[in-house]
Amino acid sequence: MAPEESTSLRSETAPSPTPAPSGPAPGPARAKGLLAVLMPVGIVLAALNLRPAITSLGSLLEEVRDGLGMNGTLAGLLTSVPPLCFAVFGSLAPRLSRRFGAGTVVCGGMVAITVGLVVRPFTGSTAGFLAATALTLAGIAVSNVLMPVVVKNWFPDRVGSMTGLYSMALAIGTSLAAAVTVPLNDALGGWQGGLAIWAALGAVAVVPWAVLSRQGRAAERESAAHPAPAGPGDALRVTRSRTAWSLACFFGLQATAAYITMGWMPQIFRDAGISAGTAGVLLAVTMALGIPLAFVIPRVATRLPQQGPVVIALGLCGLGGYLGLALAPAGGAWLWALLLGVSNCAFPLALTMVGLRARTGPGVVKLSAFAQSTGYLISIPGPLLVGVLNDATGGWGVPILFMACLMVPQIIVGTLAGRNRTIEDEHLAKAA
Repeated sequence: MAPEESTSLRSETAPSPTPAPSGPAPGPARAKGLLAVLMPVGIVLAALNLRPAITSLGSLLEEVRDGLGMNGTLAGLLTSVPPLCFAVFGSLAPRLSRRFGAGTVVCGGMVAITVGLVVRPFTGSTAGFLAATALTLAGIAVSNVLMPVVVKNWFPDRVGSMTGLYSMALAIGTSLAAAVTVPLNDALGGWQGGLAIWAALGAVAVVPWAVLSRQGRAAERESAAHPAPAGPGDALRVTRSRTAWSLACFFGLQATAAYITMGWMPQIFRDAGISAGTAGVLLAVTMALGIPLAFVIPRVATRLPQQGPVVIALGLCGLGGYLGLALAPAGGAWLWALLLGVSNCAFPLALTMVGLRARTGPGVVKLSAFAQSTGYLISIPGPLLVGVLNDATGGWGVPILFMACLMVPQIIVGTLAGRNRTIEDEHLAKAA
């Protein structure tokens, strides 16, 4: 089993670590007074902003399509933009962090989210809407990558609890936007207001991060002055690991399913005769399951020698949900939403397996970067293909069959990634 420091998701379930050597802490984790309150508030507010831009658009996709004159292919492009931006801009986050500090980059990410959400509903063109969406998603991408770094720097002795708080806030933001965007749209008199209102949440998050960014720069300078010694993980070539490739493919396929769900599930329900408000609530239910399961699944996974059984269980829930959508989308809508919500919780499982499949700090960093960047690239075509298939066939039968078929390789590669081995062991075996 990987050591505690290899993954924040496991830190609450593992035994207490050996006390760290004396010396400066890696960050201002023990700051008193206002900062001690402001740090968790900033983390929660940032996490709340990392998904509403996506799920609010899914709830109003039909109105946006009509308002901008989009066809299904262009709408599918919209649902493919998030993973593309996460792959492209997320890869820039480490370099930006080294140059400006993680706190400053997260603050800039909150500003980008706010500006993008204000601008995109009022551009009046598809190109402008896509550009503003890309700006918003760039802010989400860099913040998403750097938030775990911020947590570890500022809370080195409470990584597990703060990561749990962060994950819960992210899931709340996801489900809240799905649930209330349509009522807000109705109250504000148009889809422009229903999308732009979420900029207020981003503006609130900018305030604490403007203060925290200065402290973050001091923390990272102190960490740089006390670098960790080189370890066995430094020589790893992660691209030669079969486990790393299996995990990257698993991450990519689960991300594909998640973005298809966020982008298209409300429209599938609406085309089946369900009202826009109810379709938004159904998506909110699907996303809300991530709140409790983000805590449960990592704990179950870390207690198993292999995570294949969890992968299979989640995959079967996905297959059941897609079968229901194909046969009776309106009749069993709540059940299908629940099943797909459970299936979409493969995301915290994938994060957990990053820590389980590497046993050194450098190994975790390399595996996480490789699995996420490669995975998001893999996930890009899926939502777009769903829109193309819907346009070409005039219905949802073929697109849903496509979604169900993706579950099969997800189960296979997830089971391979869940085997009880580490990328360091594979490296040593090849070297021998």
